[in-house]
Amino acid sequence: MVDHDALARGGDVRRAVASVSRSGPAVYRGWMLRSEQYAVFAETLAERGVVLRTGAEQYQRAHELPGWYAALAPVTPPSVWTTGSERADFDLARAELGPGPAVLRDYSKSMKHYWDSAAFVPDLEDGAAAWGVASRFLELRDDDFVGGLVLRRFERFASTEVRTWWIDGACVLIGAHPDSPNDSAPVEVDLAPVAPLIGGLGLSFVTVDLALRADGVWRVIELGDGQVSDRPTTIEPQTMIEVLLAQAR
Repeated sequence: MVDHDALARGGDVRRAVASVSRSGPAVYRGWMLRSEQYAVFAETLAERGVVLRTGAEQYQRAHELPGWYAALAPVTPPSVWTTGSERADFDLARAELGPGPAVLRDYSKSMKHYWDSAAFVPDLEDGAAAWGVASRFLELRDDDFVGGLVLRRFERFASTEVRTWWIDGACVLIGAHPDSPNDSAPVEVDLAPVAPLIGGLGLSFVTVDLALRADGVWRVIELGDGQVSDRPTTIEPQTMIEVLLAQAR
């Protein structure tokens, strides 16, 4: 119903949503949009009488790490970030987090599939090596770079990631992460420590990726807007839709 490429280019947004013919509340389900693109998208839909359940401010808080980090700081790796991509700001952030290994990303995405060259920093005290990783990250992200450089303290995990789906602060579905759809959690996921924190964010539809740390503690790896979060192939589309609709009613 929506021309995503036109939305992402920032062109004629009205033409991009021209096929949306009904009015009323709506949920977007599609590829990622930058926060500013989503804001224009929501505004244009509103002109047609369509109100997205996830408003522009909610989308940005879920889609960009600085929006959710403070609320989830007790259950996620310590993190610092810059505004922009300048080396001087990166070095200040590196010093703030302190020596030791870290994982690099921007506000919305990592390049974990380029782990050794553009994601993992073995020791933040080695400024030249750390900036080498950041430079490669920036090269790969190119025009998709969002916000600033984020450094997260490296933690050793004993499981693959699990993706959980939340509506209005309640977990409605637990499954594999899309990157490892055939892997299941080694033990039952303990949501008790994270549930009140996620509920406190006041976000209508999000996903939360968790992994079991080597010491047996579940940790939040990522929170994202549920509208643009991928589904593992091992969860049938109809199954996910039925669960989401049942909770939303």
